Amino acid sequence: MARPTLTEFERIARFFAPLAAPGALGLVDDVALIDGPPGEQYVLKTDAIVEGVDFLPGTPPGQVAQKLLRVNLSDLAAKGAVPLGYLLVTALPRSLGEDWLAGFAAGLAKDQATYGIGLLGGDMTAIDGPITLTVAAIGRVSAGSAVLRSGARPGDRVYVSGTLGDAALGLAALQGKLALADAVAREFLIDRYALPQPRLDIGQRLVGLAHAMIDVSDGLVADLGHLCDASGVAATVEAEKLPLSAAAAAAVRLDPAAMAAVLGGGDDYELLFTAPHGSEAALALLARQAGVRITMIGAIAPGAGVEVTDRDGKPMRVEVAGYRHF
Repeated sequence: MARPTLTEFERIARFFAPLAAPGALGLVDDVALIDGPPGEQYVLKTDAIVEGVDFLPGTPPGQVAQKLLRVNLSDLAAKGAVPLGYLLVTALPRSLGEDWLAGFAAGLAKDQATYGIGLLGGDMTAIDGPITLTVAAIGRVSAGSAVLRSGARPGDRVYVSGTLGDAALGLAALQGKLALADAVAREFLIDRYALPQPRLDIGQRLVGLAHAMIDVSDGLVADLGHLCDASGVAATVEAEKLPLSAAAAAAVRLDPAAMAAVLGGGDDYELLFTAPHGSEAALALLARQAGVRITMIGAIAPGAGVEVTDRDGKPMRVEVAGYRHF
């Protein structure tokens, strides 16, 4: 019998964690931290997107560029970092012409202006396969202030910014798997999939308040599980408290099975974090200042794993906790 394929995190633990430098945080977080000028640290992050996996064939090149930058900036946001710049690697099919590159560069330029960053270098190669793009993003934080995955403590409350499930439902709409009569709601969901909104402002404001933080890229339950694993704790999530946009709520009313996208859908790039009991007033003020909703959805306790409960407090079965690469 063939041996089961190792998961992404098993591969990292077995083959790459032994190679990790001191600043790599044991490869259990999504970033590395290295010393910068006195009183500062640099936050290093790299992520790739692939045609047919992270964006659909035919997606406008400018939109591809913006998503590429934003998924990396989202991880900087989850550390409370201020972005500084990025390096870019492109592996592009030989058939792509200059028009595609012009559109891609225009998308980069647009988000460089939005987020105050610039290109620092990189590499390019020609391939026969799908478009494959990688960014290494660099940010900075005050020394010792980065909000890591590993700081959650029993008694903390679990919070999330914005709304959940929108991106996964947007992808379903693009693939013809979700039929919404409301064209405005459909376009809202598709936009949430195509153009993430990295919560940099909120992340920076949460420094000193949040104990642990991660962005929702793989899916709520999976990403909370990663945070719990790094912190050595357990979490309970109350499904009734999960924040839904009007469009996502309409999709769930149309088909209750769409709730799976809220629990296990990825690509929302909202911030998922823990903060101590008594932080409610400070977080409410932060939400008003940032103009983004912040919702308490659960609590941290001793133990391991993530449990989702229904309105009666009974455990719910979660079929798909999040996206798996392997």
